[in-house]
Parts: sequence; C-alpha cells; structure tokens
Amino acid sequence: MKRVAKGYFGYIESSRKFAIIRTIVALLICVGIFLVGLIMHHSNKNVFSIIAALGCLPTGLSAVNMIMYLRAHPCSKEAYETIEKHRHGLLIRYDLEMTSYDENYGIAAATVLDKNVCCFTEDKALDVNNCEKHIKNQISQSGYNNYTIKVFKDINAFCNRLDQLEEIRASKNIDPVAIEDAWVPGTVETCALVLLSISL
Repeated sequence: MKRVAKGYFGYIESSRKFAIIRTIVALLICVGIFLVGLIMHHSNKNVFSIIAALGCLPTGLSAVNMIMYLRAHPCSKEAYETIEKHRHGLLIRYDLEMTSYDENYGIAAATVLDKNVCCFTEDKALDVNNCEKHIKNQISQSGYNNYTIKVFKDINAFCNRLDQLEEIRASKNIDPVAIEDAWVPGTVETCALVLLSISL
C-alpha cells in the first residue's frame, strides 16, 4: 500500500489505513508470541510472555496514533476539486490536523503567500479564533511575525481569497513551489513547512 505524503490530498485517509493495519499486525504478533509460549510451556511464566508484554508498548503507541488519525478531519474530495480550480500557481497543503494541548484543529487546506496564511476547514465545530491564534503562535516561534492568519469555513470565501492571492503572486512573480523545493534541510523552515511540522 502506497502512502500519501504529508501535506497532499488523501494523506489522512492513507495514514488511517496504514495505522489500522500496523496496529492489527502488531497486536496479532504479540498475541501469537504469547500463545506460542503458553502452548510450549503450559504456563504464562516464560520468556515468550515477557517478549509479548514488551511488544505491547509499540502496539499501544500505534493504537494511539491510529485513534488520532481516526479522529482527524480530512479534506473531502468535493472541496479538493473545488479548491484545485482556484489553485493556479499557489502552493496548497491539504489534510493538516494541527494538534495543541487543549484541542485539535482540522485544516482541510492551507496556503502561505506574502505574509498571508489562508486556511479552510470543513470542521463545523472548529473554533476559528483559537485556531488562528494557535497558528500565529506556532509560526512566530520560527520567526514569522506580522503574518495575517485567516481560517475560512465557507469554501467560496476561501476560493475568492485564493484568487486574490494568485493576483498578488502573479504581480510579484512569486513561485511558492520553487521556494519550498529550494529549502535545504537543517536550515530555518519556511512558513509552509512550519504548518506541516505542527500537524499530525
């Protein structure tokens, strides 16, 4: 099964499937090892039981990861197709589930251009103000200050903003895709990469 890279449409769905399969396989291996020891020694007091118990640690971590992906909010295909019609030369990241201590923020799509961070969410329960504050706080820690952060729940309003940003991009001859491609690992992350790094 080929996994979808982080930031691309279908990432959450792909990661869900991978996490489910990984968790089930890990659980079956732990149970299998335990049963082998039980059958061989007719007791659970053997080295196989210890190995199975130790195997429960990564299995538990995988299960937590799986639950997080199951609770995440992926971008719908309909929204993706609508957004792509307004993408033009913009760099758009999809399926960003931003996590914080208090709550998670499901961002279906996001773009960064010229000190503007523009996001769209399909999560009707998402607190837009808290989400905007969270993004502003996270990017400021990487030195990106005085950015305008806007999270839309209305896809038409989001697409209208994309059209406006495209006009800015074209007039200033900015190539956000080339900027991301030119990033060198180990250097300060671009603002768009910060959004990826703070997401599930």
